[in-house]
Amino acid sequence: EVQLQASGGGLVQAGESLRLSCAASGFDWNEYAIGWFRQVPGKEREGLSCIAGRDGSTHYLDSVKGRFTISSDKAKNTVYLQMRNLKPEDTAEYYCAADLGNYSSRWSCHLDNDYDDWGLGTQVTVSS
Repeated sequence: EVQLQASGGGLVQAGESLRLSCAASGFDWNEYAIGWFRQVPGKEREGLSCIAGRDGSTHYLDSVKGRFTISSDKAKNTVYLQMRNLKPEDTAEYYCAADLGNYSSRWSCHLDNDYDDWGLGTQVTVSS
């Protein structure tokens, strides 16, 4: 059974950084990609970044490139999302999710909302 739990959210000021963690277990890393998403009440969930478990290849939403960095530590079964220069518009509930597929540098992971498994979110609030 795939299990995911996001953590690391909190209240920060604009311009500060935050690192989110996604504890992931119950699956073969070579067969999955892990993605980070966020959602504001009343708005559609937005894909931010993903990482292929097979080779660590990554993909980003254009608007977060250069500010957000996704990484993984398979030994710790954890995927991270380092967020820098946070802005008030980054305020949202952040989720990690797992998607079954042969994702790699040849077949990039995606940021669509149809991932197979989802964890509970962690709230990020950025004050101005």
